[in-house]
Amino acid sequence: MSGNVELLSTSLARAKAENRAALITYLPAGFPTVDGGIEAVKAVVAGGADIVEVGLPHSDPVLDGPVIQTADDIALRGGVKIADVMRTVREAHEATGVPILVMTYWNPIDRYGVERFTAELAEAGGAGCILPDLPVQESGLWREHADKHGLATVFVVAPSSRDERLATITEAGSGFVYAASLMGVTGTRNSVGEQAQDLVRRTRATTELPVCVGLGVSNAEQAAEVAGFADGVIVGSAFVKAMLDAPDEEAGRAAVRSLAGELAEGVRKR
Repeated sequence: MSGNVELLSTSLARAKAENRAALITYLPAGFPTVDGGIEAVKAVVAGGADIVEVGLPHSDPVLDGPVIQTADDIALRGGVKIADVMRTVREAHEATGVPILVMTYWNPIDRYGVERFTAELAEAGGAGCILPDLPVQESGLWREHADKHGLATVFVVAPSSRDERLATITEAGSGFVYAASLMGVTGTRNSVGEQAQDLVRRTRATTELPVCVGLGVSNAEQAAEVAGFADGVIVGSAFVKAMLDAPDEEAGRAAVRSLAGELAEGVRKR
C-alpha cells in the first residue's frame, strides 16, 4: 500500500491557491492517552488544521522544549508504543481525511527497522516523516524505503544553515521543508523574529518545495506574521500546553479545537 505523500502536496497546493499558508499542527501520540491523543487530532482538524504531525514520544527529545517533553513523559509512562503511533495515524486519517505525518527521532526507527516502519506507516495512511536528527548524508536507506512506500521525507533547516548546506538538504527532501525559526528547542515565544523570514528566503532559492516555519508560533497574530512569508505555519507547543493546562480531556479537546480555529483565522490574515 502506498502512503499519502500526494495528499500532502495537494493540501499545501490548495492552501496556496487560496492565497494563504497551511496550518500544520503537532500533537504527540499517546498523550494524554492513546485514545485521547486520537481525539485531540480530530479536534484540531475540526478547528481548522490542514495537516497534522503526530509525535512519536522519545525519552531524549533533543529538539523539544519542556512542554513537549512533559507530554512525551506522560505518554511513555502510559506505555505508548510504535504500534500506538501507527494506530493514531490510521484512525486520525480515516476520521479526518487530512495528511498525517509522524515526527520522530531516528533511533526508534532504526531499532524498529526502516522497512517495517515505512511499510506500516504507509499502510496506516501516513503521509511521511519529519526527521529532525537524521543527517542528510546518512539518509539514503530511509529515503529509498520512504520513496518505495509513497512517503514524504521532511528535513529541518535552521538559521545557521549555510546556503550550500540548504541546497543539499532541500534536494534530498520531499513534501515540504521544515524551517526552524530560531536556534533552540520548541516552545512558545513572544516573537518569531526576522531570522525566520531570511531563512525562508534563502531556502526558497534552493527548491520548489513549500517552506513551512515552526518553533515559536503560539497565537493568531504570530501565525498571520509567519503566513506573510511562509507556505505553512507549524504550531506544536501551544497545543500541548493547552491540553496540559486543561482540567480534563474533554476540556483539553475543546481548548485545542478553539486554538486551531484562532490560528486558522490567523493564516488567512497574512
